[in-house]
Amino acid sequence: MKKIAFATLSVVVLAASSNVFAQGKTRAEVYQELITAQQNGLDYVTDASYPDVSPVFAHQVEQHKEALAAEAAASRMASESAPAGSVN
Repeated sequence: MKKIAFATLSVVVLAASSNVFAQGKTRAEVYQELITAQQNGLDYVTDASYPDVSPVFAHQVEQHKEALAAEAAASRMASESAPAGSVN
C-alpha cells in the first residue's frame, strides 16, 4: 500500500513541477527586461546598495538617463518634421 501511495505522490509532484516550468518567461521577454533594466540604470545596483543604485554610480546613471531622454526627444522631433508620405 505504501508503494502505491508513494508512486501516486511522485506522479503528482512531477506533474505539478513540470507545470510550473511551463509557465516561465520566453527568452525574448527576459531579454527585453534586461534591456529595460539597463536603460533604467539597474545594472549599477550592487549587493551593498540593493535595491537602489550604488551612490558611486549615481552620477553615471543620471547622465545615461539624460542621454536617453535627449535621444528620444531628437527622434520625436525628426519624426514630426518629416513630411507625411515621404520615402527615405
